[in-house]
Amino acid sequence: MGNRLFQEARRFVETAVAAGPEDREMAVAKAKNALSSAFANSTIAEQHQLQEMQQKLDQLT
Repeated sequence: MGNRLFQEARRFVETAVAAGPEDREMAVAKAKNALSSAFANSTIAEQHQLQEMQQKLDQLT
């Protein structure tokens, strides 16, 4: 099954990347919140992936 918070964070990041300009700010905020929630409960490997997702979000803003 995997880490639910990690999977949720991935979904929110994908949504933020696909969001149009008018929805992007809210989508990025939700994704960043999900990343923060997932980070503390993740394995080291998942944390590296979460950091990569964070970099994607940083490029959007």
